[in-house]
Amino acid sequence: MQVGGLTRAELRTALRAGGVLLNTHAETLLDHPVFDLRDPEEVRIVERGVADLGLVDGATLPEVYAGAHARGLSLCPPDAGPYLRLAWTSQADAPDTVLSAGRSPAGALKVASAQLSTDVEYPKGFYVRVVVGRLWLRGYRCDDEYLYEPGDRFAFRVG
Repeated sequence: MQVGGLTRAELRTALRAGGVLLNTHAETLLDHPVFDLRDPEEVRIVERGVADLGLVDGATLPEVYAGAHARGLSLCPPDAGPYLRLAWTSQADAPDTVLSAGRSPAGALKVASAQLSTDVEYPKGFYVRVVVGRLWLRGYRCDDEYLYEPGDRFAFRVG
Protein backbone atom coordinates (compact mmCIF):
# COMPACT_ATOMS: atom_id res chain seq x y z
CA MET A 1 0.00 0.00 0.00
CA GLN A 2 1.27 3.48 -0.80
CA VAL A 3 1.35 6.02 2.04
CA GLY A 4 2.00 9.70 1.39
CA GLY A 5 2.20 11.59 -1.88
CA LEU A 6 -1.00 13.62 -1.45
CA THR A 7 -1.43 17.06 0.04
CA ARG A 8 -3.81 17.31 2.97
CA ALA A 9 -6.48 18.80 0.66
CA GLU A 10 -5.96 16.05 -1.94
CA LEU A 11 -6.24 13.38 0.76
CA ARG A 12 -9.49 14.85 2.06
CA THR A 13 -10.82 15.06 -1.51
CA ALA A 14 -9.90 11.41 -2.13
CA LEU A 15 -11.66 10.35 1.07
CA ARG A 16 -14.81 12.28 0.10
CA ALA A 17 -14.71 10.89 -3.44
CA GLY A 18 -14.40 7.38 -1.99
CA GLY A 19 -17.49 7.91 0.14
CA VAL A 20 -15.47 7.65 3.35
CA LEU A 21 -17.19 9.00 6.45
CA LEU A 22 -15.14 10.65 9.21
CA ASN A 23 -15.80 11.32 12.87
CA THR A 24 -14.58 14.45 14.65
CA HIS A 25 -11.51 12.63 16.04
CA ALA A 26 -10.47 11.67 12.50
CA GLU A 27 -10.93 15.29 11.43
CA THR A 28 -8.71 16.40 14.34
CA LEU A 29 -5.99 13.95 13.33
CA LEU A 30 -6.17 15.03 9.67
CA ASP A 31 -5.47 18.61 10.78
CA HIS A 32 -2.07 17.56 12.20
CA PRO A 33 1.08 18.69 10.29
CA VAL A 34 2.06 15.02 9.76
CA PHE A 35 -0.46 15.15 6.89
CA ASP A 36 1.50 17.78 4.99
CA LEU A 37 2.75 16.61 1.62
CA ARG A 38 5.54 14.05 1.79
CA ASP A 39 7.10 11.60 -0.63
CA PRO A 40 5.09 8.41 -1.04
CA GLU A 41 6.42 5.14 0.36
CA GLU A 42 5.32 1.51 0.07
CA VAL A 43 4.13 0.08 3.37
CA ARG A 44 3.29 -3.59 3.88
CA ILE A 45 0.50 -4.09 6.41
CA VAL A 46 -0.44 -7.15 8.43
CA GLU A 47 -3.48 -7.57 10.67
CA ARG A 48 -3.10 -9.16 14.11
CA GLY A 49 -5.42 -9.66 17.05
CA VAL A 50 -4.34 -8.87 20.58
CA ALA A 51 -4.36 -12.61 21.39
CA ASP A 52 -2.19 -13.28 18.30
CA LEU A 53 0.47 -11.18 20.02
CA GLY A 54 0.48 -13.54 22.99
CA LEU A 55 -1.79 -11.27 25.04
CA VAL A 56 -4.60 -13.76 25.62
CA ASP A 57 -6.09 -11.85 28.57
CA GLY A 58 -6.20 -8.53 26.72
CA ALA A 59 -3.72 -5.68 26.95
CA THR A 60 -3.22 -1.95 27.13
CA LEU A 61 -2.07 -0.07 24.03
CA PRO A 62 1.58 0.05 25.19
CA GLU A 63 1.43 -3.71 25.84
CA VAL A 64 -0.10 -4.34 22.40
CA TYR A 65 2.67 -2.34 20.75
CA ALA A 66 5.37 -4.11 22.80
CA GLY A 67 3.88 -7.51 21.92
CA ALA A 68 3.93 -6.62 18.23
CA HIS A 69 7.51 -5.36 18.43
CA ALA A 70 8.57 -8.64 20.08
CA ARG A 71 7.15 -10.44 17.02
CA GLY A 72 9.03 -8.29 14.52
CA LEU A 73 6.16 -5.96 13.68
CA SER A 74 6.46 -2.18 13.56
CA LEU A 75 4.14 0.75 13.95
CA CYS A 76 2.62 2.17 10.78
CA PRO A 77 3.49 5.72 9.73
CA PRO A 78 1.16 8.14 11.56
CA ASP A 79 -0.50 9.10 8.27
CA ALA A 80 -1.22 5.49 7.19
CA GLY A 81 -4.85 5.35 8.39
CA PRO A 82 -6.47 7.36 5.59
CA TYR A 83 -4.40 5.58 2.94
CA LEU A 84 -5.41 2.19 4.36
CA ARG A 85 -9.05 3.25 4.28
CA LEU A 86 -8.74 4.29 0.63
CA ALA A 87 -6.94 1.08 -0.32
CA TRP A 88 -9.15 -1.38 1.58
CA THR A 89 -12.65 -1.05 0.20
CA SER A 90 -13.59 -4.73 0.65
CA GLN A 91 -13.58 -4.74 4.46
CA ALA A 92 -16.48 -6.78 5.86
CA ASP A 93 -19.42 -5.06 7.49
CA ALA A 94 -19.19 -4.67 11.26
CA PRO A 95 -21.41 -7.08 13.21
CA ASP A 96 -23.23 -4.14 14.81
CA THR A 97 -23.99 -0.52 13.97
CA VAL A 98 -22.91 1.06 17.27
CA LEU A 99 -20.57 3.91 16.37
CA SER A 100 -19.47 5.04 19.83
CA ALA A 101 -19.87 3.11 23.06
CA GLY A 102 -16.77 3.86 25.10
CA ARG A 103 -15.15 0.62 23.96
CA SER A 104 -13.31 -0.66 20.94
CA PRO A 105 -16.04 -1.14 18.32
CA ALA A 106 -16.81 -4.56 16.86
CA GLY A 107 -15.32 -5.04 13.41
CA ALA A 108 -12.82 -2.19 13.78
CA LEU A 109 -9.22 -2.46 12.64
CA LYS A 110 -7.03 -0.05 14.62
CA VAL A 111 -4.02 1.31 12.74
CA ALA A 112 -1.05 0.94 15.08
CA SER A 113 0.99 4.14 14.95
CA ALA A 114 2.89 6.46 17.25
CA GLN A 115 0.68 8.96 19.02
CA LEU A 116 0.80 12.54 17.72
CA SER A 117 0.27 14.17 21.11
CA THR A 118 0.79 13.27 24.76
CA ASP A 119 -2.52 14.98 25.63
CA VAL A 120 -4.91 12.20 26.71
CA GLU A 121 -7.81 14.15 25.13
CA TYR A 122 -6.11 14.14 21.72
CA PRO A 123 -6.98 11.13 19.51
CA LYS A 124 -4.46 8.26 19.67
CA GLY A 125 -4.95 7.16 16.09
CA PHE A 126 -7.30 5.84 13.43
CA TYR A 127 -9.41 2.79 12.92
CA VAL A 128 -11.22 1.63 9.82
CA ARG A 129 -14.66 0.07 9.92
CA VAL A 130 -17.61 -0.59 7.62
CA VAL A 131 -21.09 -0.01 9.01
CA VAL A 132 -24.11 -0.91 6.87
CA GLY A 133 -21.97 -0.80 3.74
CA ARG A 134 -20.49 2.64 4.51
CA LEU A 135 -16.72 3.05 4.79
CA TRP A 136 -15.56 4.82 7.94
CA LEU A 137 -12.25 6.33 8.97
CA ARG A 138 -12.58 7.13 12.64
CA GLY A 139 -10.18 8.52 15.20
CA TYR A 140 -10.17 7.09 18.70
CA ARG A 141 -9.07 8.16 22.15
CA CYS A 142 -7.94 6.07 25.09
CA ASP A 143 -5.50 6.28 27.93
CA ASP A 144 -2.64 3.90 28.63
CA GLU A 145 -4.83 1.99 31.10
CA TYR A 146 -7.59 1.05 28.62
CA LEU A 147 -7.69 -2.73 28.20
CA TYR A 148 -8.16 -4.06 24.68
CA GLU A 149 -9.92 -7.39 24.37
CA PRO A 150 -8.03 -10.46 23.05
CA GLY A 151 -10.11 -10.31 19.82
CA ASP A 152 -9.46 -6.64 19.07
CA ARG A 153 -7.58 -6.24 15.77
CA PHE A 154 -4.66 -3.97 14.84
CA ALA A 155 -2.82 -3.21 11.58
CA PHE A 156 0.98 -3.24 11.88
CA ARG A 157 3.81 -2.57 9.47
CA VAL A 158 5.87 -5.51 8.26
CA GLY A 159 9.52 -5.03 7.35
